[in-house]
Amino acid sequence: MPSSSAAVVVDGLVKSFGPLAAFDGKMVRVLDGVQLSAAAGQVTALLGANGAGKTTTLECAQGLQRPDGGSVRILGSNPYRASPDLRARVGVMLQEGGLPPAAKPLALLRHVAAMYAHPLDIRDLTERLGIGSYAATNIRRLSGGQKQRLALACAMVGRPEVLFLDEPSAGLDPQSRTMVFDLINELRADGVAVVLTTHLLDDAQRLADHVYIIEAGKTVAHGTVAELTSERSADGMRELHFDTTPGLRLPAGILPHLRFSEPIPGKYILAGQLTAADLAALATWWETCGAMPIAISMAPRSLEDVFFDISGRSIR
Repeated sequence: MPSSSAAVVVDGLVKSFGPLAAFDGKMVRVLDGVQLSAAAGQVTALLGANGAGKTTTLECAQGLQRPDGGSVRILGSNPYRASPDLRARVGVMLQEGGLPPAAKPLALLRHVAAMYAHPLDIRDLTERLGIGSYAATNIRRLSGGQKQRLALACAMVGRPEVLFLDEPSAGLDPQSRTMVFDLINELRADGVAVVLTTHLLDDAQRLADHVYIIEAGKTVAHGTVAELTSERSADGMRELHFDTTPGLRLPAGILPHLRFSEPIPGKYILAGQLTAADLAALATWWETCGAMPIAISMAPRSLEDVFFDISGRSIR
């Protein structure tokens, strides 16, 4: 259950839309009991396949949609039709929209900053996010990555206590992505509750203190990255990758309990319940066939593996 002391508490959230012609005129339940909790000074990631209910969950949490059931509390208050005082404590970065296309970035940022009592220094913010180089260009002419950086600046400028980020690294080049990660880590260190969604699971694994995975409108898994990956690695299943001479074949009787494959010439995978004895047998085989690996790697299951176990690999 979500913690009642958290900065963001979503408990048993239900939301339906419709009637929709695509569903024979029937109401469609998009959320069916979502649970979510986000603490101050932590990054909470919300993951799910397309159509799982991530965006609707965030819209309800931000007060943009009214839930049909369950409850939402942001800093102890209901965000739907929230007071100006509550809205001043919350920052929102939408993945798409929300930026007036005819405005210029610096003018917009100054306008947004003027709505807050103690905004961040605009000069420092524009410098950190590289906005100065396109400050006088109409927003409609900006690239996707430039719009993302501007949207992040607008969400941050009011010094929020809770910050919602929808796909914050979408469309960013590697340098901008690293800079955004640094800012998110600084916000966490300053005690901000950061709630983000992303389709880039490496980003979630790198940033998140806590992860929620939703599927078909329900929370189906949650925990730290370590908890989620270790729960599904308890059976000892691992993959060992090594690169060496192409065309090798394991002789019969050597490591028969492991799956051996060469998906790309010279790149091999051993999969199964690997033990230290298996590694010794593998090294002996390498010596026998005169193969010296140039690269060896073995790691526990990733957050991406966990996500695919839950949501599958088919396109929605």
